[in-house]
Amino acid sequence: MAALGLCRAFGALLLSAGPRRARPSLPPGPQPWLPGPLSAPAACRGLSGSAPRCTTDPLWKCRTKYTVRPVGMKKTGGRDHTGRVRVRGIGGGHKRRYRMIDFQRLRYEEGAPPEPFTEKVISVRYDPCRRVRGAGSAPGPGSSAGLAPCSPAAGSPCRSANIALVAGGNRKRWIIATENMQPGNSITNSPHISRMAVSASEGDAYPLGALPVGTLICNLESHPGKGAQYIRAAGTCGVLLRKVNGTAIVQLPSKRHMQVLETCVATVGRVSNVDHNKRVIGKAGRNRWLGKRPHTGLWHRKGGWAGRKIKPLPPMKSYVNLPRVKAVE
Repeated sequence: MAALGLCRAFGALLLSAGPRRARPSLPPGPQPWLPGPLSAPAACRGLSGSAPRCTTDPLWKCRTKYTVRPVGMKKTGGRDHTGRVRVRGIGGGHKRRYRMIDFQRLRYEEGAPPEPFTEKVISVRYDPCRRVRGAGSAPGPGSSAGLAPCSPAAGSPCRSANIALVAGGNRKRWIIATENMQPGNSITNSPHISRMAVSASEGDAYPLGALPVGTLICNLESHPGKGAQYIRAAGTCGVLLRKVNGTAIVQLPSKRHMQVLETCVATVGRVSNVDHNKRVIGKAGRNRWLGKRPHTGLWHRKGGWAGRKIKPLPPMKSYVNLPRVKAVE
């Protein structure tokens, strides 16, 4: 104790004997790097605090130039840009690479006229970021793709389809494959709507107004030229019910009806990888391979959400701005 007291006294003497440093003089007026009338030490404390830090590299999400090559991904562990856990049960798993999917089938090459064109399927493969098979056809160099990676749309990771690589002209791209798509097949993409319904093959992309009523479709657009946003999960398909006054009524896999313009493009057929929901995990380690962490093993009482409910179908969802009819007084 005595030695500790001597050390403290000696340190106080050294501090008092040393020359005092003058504080740096600041120019008059508010400083852009100081928030209000705070002093310099307060500003320095703010710099050393716990500021939000980017824990992952989001460049694979923000990429605008299309490429057929797989893009490296960094795992998030369920954390956002601040480093806090936002989604529990995520972590680990096998390393994945993201393949950019072009959900807009009617994407023309640079300088090409808006005419029908064909593409050839090169390969159909499994995509680790999806649960469906995809087929690939890639936009040419310098062109940007309207993609939705992990957007969630985007196409978000860990959905359910296989992908296929298709080539036509001077480009290649990845697309979502249909059920019976095989390498060597030729698929047609057409923007025309004729008076007679076309006899389309599986994998072809046409506007809804060109297809006959009762056609099974997938990869449906909500607005013309926006890219497929509906019916993209593995093994799903919709039905073209009827066409009314330039619009089309489609039944979604959830049995809900949706009304869109007849110029919206859809793919003929069902999405690939139909039996994806019949796989058997087998052991807990396989879920860890897939990047799923275990949850609590405690028993939880089931609430009212667990029982069976018979509800009427929701009203038809419309993406068409129909003119309103004013009441005559």
